[in-house]
Amino acid sequence: MPRRILTGKVSSDRSDRTVTVVVERRFMHPLMKKTVRESKKYAVHDAENRARIGDVVRIRECAPISKSKRWEVLEVAASR
Repeated sequence: MPRRILTGKVSSDRSDRTVTVVVERRFMHPLMKKTVRESKKYAVHDAENRARIGDVVRIRECAPISKSKRWEVLEVAASR
């Protein structure tokens, strides 16, 4: 099964080797026909501590690393 890859913005880099990434998705509401924004936070493993707050990163699904971490940083796409 292929691993999902998402793009999001780092909202916290407080923990060691862990960043919090906010991934936003937009979709058309089926009844109101209006574009709706929905966001979700992911705890992401960052082995080299490369990502900083405000960076845009690509994350990839992986095997569970801890209770809440199931994603890893693939690349830091853009810095602040």
